[in-house]
Amino acid sequence: MLSSWRRYADGHPHLVEAAFLLLVLVATSRQYVESDPGWWAGQPLALAATAGLFRRRDHPRAAVLMTAACAAVSVAVGYPVLVLLLTPVLVALYEAAVRTPQRAAYASYLGAVALIVPAALLAGRDGQPWAAESLPPVAWMLFPVLAGTSVRSRRAYLHAVHTRAEHAERTREEEARHRVAEERIRIARELHDVVAHHMALANAQAGTAAHLARSHPEQAHEILTHLTGTTASALRELKATVGLLRRPDDADDPEDDLRPPPGLGRLPELVSAFGSAGLHVTVTVRGTRRPLPPGVDLTAFRIVQEALTNVTKHTDAGTADVHLAYAHDRLTLTVTDDGGATPRPPGPGGGFGLLGMRERAETSGGRLSAGSLADGGFAVTAELPAPPPPREQPS
Repeated sequence: MLSSWRRYADGHPHLVEAAFLLLVLVATSRQYVESDPGWWAGQPLALAATAGLFRRRDHPRAAVLMTAACAAVSVAVGYPVLVLLLTPVLVALYEAAVRTPQRAAYASYLGAVALIVPAALLAGRDGQPWAAESLPPVAWMLFPVLAGTSVRSRRAYLHAVHTRAEHAERTREEEARHRVAEERIRIARELHDVVAHHMALANAQAGTAAHLARSHPEQAHEILTHLTGTTASALRELKATVGLLRRPDDADDPEDDLRPPPGLGRLPELVSAFGSAGLHVTVTVRGTRRPLPPGVDLTAFRIVQEALTNVTKHTDAGTADVHLAYAHDRLTLTVTDDGGATPRPPGPGGGFGLLGMRERAETSGGRLSAGSLADGGFAVTAELPAPPPPREQPS
């Protein structure tokens, strides 16, 4: 029933407003009917006070001034200061407290008191004490101010909560989009490294095998065996990388999630694969080799892999050096090549190899630099964080 009335009121605001003002007029007129000097003298004041409420939402302080002035005139001509006579003032004060700042609302209240209370004291009806004439209207007019201030504070609180909720929702959506973008870049980088490395390696192995097929068939057969392993490894890594795009409950092989990502522990396998393609790779280590955090280990492996892939793609170099230097909290890895006799330019459109290596290094908290050497070769150097192992606690 209440909800039906509320829907009706929302659909007919002007009718509801007219009924409310009529009710205020009737209540105020009731005071004039039962008091001297009679209805005829007070009815114009009741109409004027009610008319002052028409724009109370747009001009609340003007409404307070208008209704308080009518009440002051009514009291001055002899009407008693009762609640019914102050009804328009109470309505105007409530609107002022709801729609204006707290300081302005209390200023309107003090203005109404300054108009009505002195008029009641000067009227001096029947010799009543000043407290009986002044304190009741002061208390009656304070009540709507307190109620309106409370409602305004509640609305401000709900608005702030709603604003924070909207901001949190927008922040969550932006964070989700940011995470999706980062994940897409990460997967694209993985796919690039996997595809570029294995396809370049397979191409080099196939070319070498074709070159040796007639003169050294045994070596060609051995290289083709390595080629089979290269393509099988490419398929495995592609499956693992593409699997990142699938939900865990859609995975066909739960063991894929348990397989550790590649790291520097697979360097011998990587060196052997490039060796079968005709690139002799030497690995040197300075300092004490130690386990790295998984993310840093994967980054180091991918940088070495991509740097060696670039050697096979862009040069005819026969040798390359991988140097690992372990310091207190850093790992510096350097991949260099001799440049070959006839360096080949990169393919059309450039590529994402160096960009991907630099992004990987920065994501792991390190940095990467690359450039040509004075003797014609090329060097890629990456500095990655390598925290020292925790000290054993004495037993």
